[in-house]
Amino acid sequence: MKLKNYKEQLMEWPKEGYHIMAQYDEDKIIVYQSYRPAIGNFAVKNQFFGGPFKYTRMTWIKPNFLWMMYRNGWGTKEGQEVVLAIHLKREAFERYLSQAVYSSFQSELYENYEDWQKAVQSSSIRLQWDPDHNPYGGKLERRAIQIGIRNQEILRYAKEDIIKIEDISAYVNEQYQHVLNRELDKLELPEEKPYLTQSDELNQYLRIR
Repeated sequence: MKLKNYKEQLMEWPKEGYHIMAQYDEDKIIVYQSYRPAIGNFAVKNQFFGGPFKYTRMTWIKPNFLWMMYRNGWGTKEGQEVVLAIHLKREAFERYLSQAVYSSFQSELYENYEDWQKAVQSSSIRLQWDPDHNPYGGKLERRAIQIGIRNQEILRYAKEDIIKIEDISAYVNEQYQHVLNRELDKLELPEEKPYLTQSDELNQYLRIR
């Protein structure tokens, strides 16, 4: 994981709009998840999701580090103590996005509510945009993405699509101390930039530019 000073990145990041903020290269993208120790530790030790991990439930991945920190309280929430950086094959991430159905009805994309419901029921990938957040948990104008994976795709995600599973809990706790002390000048975060897919049509569907 490449790190960069938060305030330096803040000068470069878009302030508003829909953006998949992430650390990525030609081969992979890093996404984040948080789990209770039984699930998280198994995944790190075995480098796939198994053991107490349930394939029958939807799992949500988040490419934006600060959105994950808002969601898990910087790893302090019960059941989210083990924070994982998952090095995911970029081709897999693109596959998820190409199948994604919005988690709420979008009138400009579907003729009616029933068509959207059918799409949701038949899809293995869910897409949701939420307000992004700053290190203190405050809402931003910029929107952050999270992707839900289920059915046959969750099996591929858990065992085929992942290059590496990294436990970053200690790093998260270390950086959280800077937040608690209100020392954002010292905050070092994963270096992120807006992500675009290789399809202009898909980018339009996702509202990213």
